Amino acid sequence: MSVKIGISPISWQNDDLPDLTAAYTMEQALREAREIGYTGVERGRRMPADTEGLGRYLTANGLFLCGGWCSGNLLVNDVKTEIEAVRPQVEQFVALNAPCIVYAECSNTVQGNITAPVNDRPKFSAAEVKAYGAKLSELAKWMADQGMTLAYHHHMGSFIESEADVDALMEGSTPEVKLLFDTGHLLFGGADVMRVLDRWATRVHHVHFKDIRPEVVKDIRDNRKSFLDAVIAGAFTVPGDGCIDFRAVTEKLKAMGYDGWIVVEAEQDPAKAPPYEYSKLGYEHIVKICKASGLEIDLSRPS
Repeated sequence: MSVKIGISPISWQNDDLPDLTAAYTMEQALREAREIGYTGVERGRRMPADTEGLGRYLTANGLFLCGGWCSGNLLVNDVKTEIEAVRPQVEQFVALNAPCIVYAECSNTVQGNITAPVNDRPKFSAAEVKAYGAKLSELAKWMADQGMTLAYHHHMGSFIESEADVDALMEGSTPEVKLLFDTGHLLFGGADVMRVLDRWATRVHHVHFKDIRPEVVKDIRDNRKSFLDAVIAGAFTVPGDGCIDFRAVTEKLKAMGYDGWIVVEAEQDPAKAPPYEYSKLGYEHIVKICKASGLEIDLSRPS
C-alpha cells in the first residue's frame, strides 16, 4: 500500500483567473513541480488537448496524469446528453491511465462569478440531492463500464458544498459514485473534515490536500465576497501553512488502506505566494506526515 503525490498546476496557471498568473507558463509549472518531487499533475486547460499530444507532453516532463476537472451539467442535461458531453474526456483519461475524472456540477454554481457572494450558492433539499444522485449514479456506472471512475468534487459556491450536502449525495447515490475528499473546501464549507472522512472512507477515491487561512475565510463570509475574491485574498494555501491537521488525515488514510493520489491544490495570488516556494512547502509537509503515519510514498515516474 502506497500513495502518490501530485499537484494541480493552478498555482502557476489559474484558468478561472488567468490575469492572476499571466507571468507563468504551463511549462514552468510542470518543470518546477517535477523538480520539487511531485510525480503527477491534474490536467490544465493550457496543456495539449489531444490525447497523444497530452501523453507525450506529460511523459516528457516525467509526470503522470493524476486526474482532472470536468464541469458537469447533469442538472440541466438528461443522462444520455451528459454522457455524450463527457465522452471525449473519459476516453482520453482511460487512454492515459488517469485515476479518475474530477466531476463537479457547474450548471448553477456561483464559484466562477466574482460578483456573486459565495454565501449565495444554490441550496437543495436532501430529496432534491437524492434525485440528482440517482442521475449521477447512472453516469458513474456508464463511466465505470468504460474503465473510468467518477470522483465527485464538493466545491465552494456549488450546491454540494456543506457536510450535509456531501452526506445527502453519498446517501442518494450508488457506490459507483466516488468522493473526491477535499480538505480545504470541506472546512471552508463548515464541515468537520475528519468526520466526513470517517463516514465516507469507503467512497473516497481521490484526495485533495488544500489548507485554509481561517481569518480570510471569515472575512469572505462576513462581508459577502465571492469565491474568486477568496482565492485572490488567500483563503487557500498549501498543507502546513494553514490550520488543518493533515497528520490526522494521513493517519486515517493509512488506517483505511488508501492507495491513491494525494494532490496539492492551493490556488493563490503568486505575487503573495510564489508557486515554487509554496508548492515545495506543501510537498515537504506531506512527505513528513506520511513518514510519521507509516504511509509509503510511490516515487515512480512514467518512462
